[in-house]
Amino acid sequence: MVDALGVAVVGFGWMGRVHTQAYARVRHHYPRLALRPELITVAEEVPGRAEEAAAQFGFVSTTRDWREVAADPRVRAVSITAPNFLHREIAVAMAEAGKHIWIEKPVGLCLDDARAVADAVAEAGVQGAVGFNYRNAPAVEAARALIADGEIGAVTHVRIRLFSDYAAHPEGALTWRYERERGGSGVLGDLASHGADLARFLLGDIVSLTADTAVFVPRRARPTAATAGHARAAGGDMGPVENEDYVNCLLRFASGARGVLEASRVSVGEQNNYGFEVHGTTGAVFWDFRRMNELGVSRGTAYQDQPVSTVYVGPAHGEFAAFQPGAANAMGYDDLKVVEAHRFLRSIAESTPYGATLPDAVHSAAVLEAMVRSAEHGTWVSPALDG
Repeated sequence: MVDALGVAVVGFGWMGRVHTQAYARVRHHYPRLALRPELITVAEEVPGRAEEAAAQFGFVSTTRDWREVAADPRVRAVSITAPNFLHREIAVAMAEAGKHIWIEKPVGLCLDDARAVADAVAEAGVQGAVGFNYRNAPAVEAARALIADGEIGAVTHVRIRLFSDYAAHPEGALTWRYERERGGSGVLGDLASHGADLARFLLGDIVSLTADTAVFVPRRARPTAATAGHARAAGGDMGPVENEDYVNCLLRFASGARGVLEASRVSVGEQNNYGFEVHGTTGAVFWDFRRMNELGVSRGTAYQDQPVSTVYVGPAHGEFAAFQPGAANAMGYDDLKVVEAHRFLRSIAESTPYGATLPDAVHSAAVLEAMVRSAEHGTWVSPALDG
């Protein structure tokens, strides 16, 4: 028996569309899933956008007020893909209404927001999933297993990079993403949050760090109409960019390993250049999101001049078998969100968390807050995980 689960999506920009498509696809890839998501409501305040979503994807109803979703008994699970400044209010209300939540990172504007959402989910006894999708790549999960099994020896150091050009154009609109009050941090929340999660997922807890940040495009034009994604706004009134375009950070892990995390939203010539290089005492492992289904692996006893092999992930790695029958058949970004949807729905069905959870978001937010404090004071800082 497969139970129907009423779901809603709050916020229908690009990420709301990705979540909706993941719900539509999830049972095609996971036919034994005990729940069947049914698209009940889409909430979006931009006029006409919710209606377009309903017409395309088959939502039963639409609303411009997310509070109607919280009060709707048909809805048992909610995707929260609204802007960052709305995360805390919406997520806490949904949890208090007894609804499971799948929320996009960074879960609010700050560490206090992430903690408030995590506490609300725990107190309500509902499931909470977070959109740290890069950890879902089969190659990343294979790298984690390889590291944990000691295949590259004891980890000595790691470099994690997240370079993008989505904000490089000087005519990029001054949307909520660039405002402290509505966006919180800049590239920290957008990209470095993923880096902090990947660092902990692969190597364990970060115990201290030192960071530097910069704004390279200090003023942008305000948009004159509703925007989605990274729109242009040439000719509008100019306003200040209030959060960082770039961060670099040195990391110290509880294991004794060292690391570098660097992220930029204004890197001309870089399109989603995300990845990591992990070095150990006897080998190394390399991953590039743009070649998502490959790992570079060096292991053996040669030490010097030891070769690097390309490993194509396949059905034995992570969730690959749910999508492709053999190694070197490509998976893509949207597939990672289908994996995320499956783990969220499985968590609900089994009352056991799978995948990235709210405590993971709290850890990431603590690292981001430490980066902010370090950049302000020019010192080494420890993430505040104890209240």
